[in-house]
Amino acid sequence: MTFRKVDGMAPVEGSEKWLAAARTAMNIEARAIAEAAVQLDGNLCEAVRLILDHPGKVIVSGIGKSGHIARKIVATLCSTGTPAVFLHPAEAAHGDLGVCEAGDPALIISKSGATAELIQIAPVLREFRSPLIGILGNRVSPLAAQMDVVLDASVSREADPENLAPTASATVALAIGDALAVALMQAKDFKAEDFHRFHPGGWLGHGLRQTAGQTMHSGEDVAWIRPEDSLKQVVIAMSRHSLGAACVVDDSGRLAGLITEGDLRRALEKADDIRSLQAADVMTKKPVTIGPELRLMDALRVMEDRPSQISVLPVVSGEDGRCLGLLRLHDIFRAG
Repeated sequence: MTFRKVDGMAPVEGSEKWLAAARTAMNIEARAIAEAAVQLDGNLCEAVRLILDHPGKVIVSGIGKSGHIARKIVATLCSTGTPAVFLHPAEAAHGDLGVCEAGDPALIISKSGATAELIQIAPVLREFRSPLIGILGNRVSPLAAQMDVVLDASVSREADPENLAPTASATVALAIGDALAVALMQAKDFKAEDFHRFHPGGWLGHGLRQTAGQTMHSGEDVAWIRPEDSLKQVVIAMSRHSLGAACVVDDSGRLAGLITEGDLRRALEKADDIRSLQAADVMTKKPVTIGPELRLMDALRVMEDRPSQISVLPVVSGEDGRCLGLLRLHDIFRAG
């Protein structure tokens, strides 16, 4: 096995074993998630129903590693349309129960199912008439006996060599929490527009909110070319409008083709005499196009989710086929 040098340093003795251990850990966790997916059954649907039946929030609780997982699940639920709050089981008895309201479903996370703080809080949550949903690593545990619904988070082994550290078990608990959140999204018919309402800032918010029509270059910013224009005219126009491409349009403004800097280079490589070449000779006649209403996030997928990535897209009206402008990859990232 060969290793790439990092920061000028040679591979350390024994690093092959480290890499093998790391890969083994990831494979164990991947198998554990796959097994947990098979184990999902009607209990997950019942958990979804219990949450949907209550108009309020979900209380999520766990301690230790399970507490960290619980906080992440809270974040996922909140961002996907299901209000949720984290309740620390040890702090609950010291005033934090004030966050609970009658009927709030409670999601309890524990690997062992025997965590004392969680066992003590379960009867208290019952006083709030809270349905109890457990993501538990042990279906025959004291906590499992108190739950209305149990989602099986058991694993055959942890990912570390000594089978001690909560690795695979924590990963499976997180994956089940994500699965529950996604199932709730499906049940609520949660769309990208809804997602945007909870993510107005950052790249995700910009990508969901802004459209190609709002971000594209248009008018005098774009190099507009006729099919019969000479190659020299094309080069001059692209030099004056440095967007990396020129739109070739007919008399009605409909897109006839696209000329990129790559098209120019290929034309120079193939032709012995370029003086007679016209735009129609070098353009891409059926370029990939998008509509002005397309969200930037989706435009980015059009550019990148393909065998050969592209960095500029003509924006074309769906009504009459007129070319409205150009959207560059750089424009998408600048907008974010």
